[in-house]
Amino acid sequence: MPLAWSPPVTLPPLAPLLERLVPIIRAAGDVVMKVYATDFAVRGKDDASPVTEADERAEALILPALQDLLPGVPVVAEEAVAAGRVPEFDRHFWLVDPLDGTKEFIGRNGEFTVNVALIEDGNPVLGAVLAPALNRLFLGAHGVGAFIEEGGARSPIRCRHSPAAGLTVVASRSHGDAAALDAFLAGRPVAALKSAGSSLKLCLIANGEADLYPRLGRTMEWDIAAGHAVLAAAGGKVRTLAGDALRYGKPGLDNPHFVASGLD
Repeated sequence: MPLAWSPPVTLPPLAPLLERLVPIIRAAGDVVMKVYATDFAVRGKDDASPVTEADERAEALILPALQDLLPGVPVVAEEAVAAGRVPEFDRHFWLVDPLDGTKEFIGRNGEFTVNVALIEDGNPVLGAVLAPALNRLFLGAHGVGAFIEEGGARSPIRCRHSPAAGLTVVASRSHGDAAALDAFLAGRPVAALKSAGSSLKLCLIANGEADLYPRLGRTMEWDIAAGHAVLAAAGGKVRTLAGDALRYGKPGLDNPHFVASGLD
């Protein structure tokens, strides 16, 4: 990914920026749910992954809103990248997945999300993950904390310490590799194994509902950046299998295998 020089951008305080992001992501969630209520069509992209009108309409709403929110900060978004529109970026950029969990959306199980993250120097410093069908919004920012909005109320969230009874492990519902997962978990005290769709897995750890998420398959940066930001703000971490912190802005924008976890 070529990096181009651009005038220095100084980010505003993250707490008010997070608040200004909330109506944007909720409006995108409304667009997604309007399509969800219809007999929508599904098409295949060049990489054979599915795409719907909901992906495209939500992204069309989010991109200009983010450009107004932080003028001069590039927006890297899934459907734009798929169409060959990849902006040049440097220290700061947005990562957007307008509909993570398209297979869950098509399967109508509710476990799909709208994801927006802000990256600074390779780190996700702010993120929002909305599961509109579940009416759950997860928010997080560096130095601010992590929160969940549900039932009309906002509450702070925090990762939990690993229970003495064993780990609750979350795995991908649509992209699982059972043999690789079994090998990774061998020798670890596992109390429960849950399936979950989309970036909700990272948010479940942030909310103290799970402890470990090994992803032993391909993901793109926009798939997990927002959830990573929420998890980091809740005290958790995402590391490669080599133990390095997962970073963003990598060539190709794809991720290595990684493990997300809560408090030790």
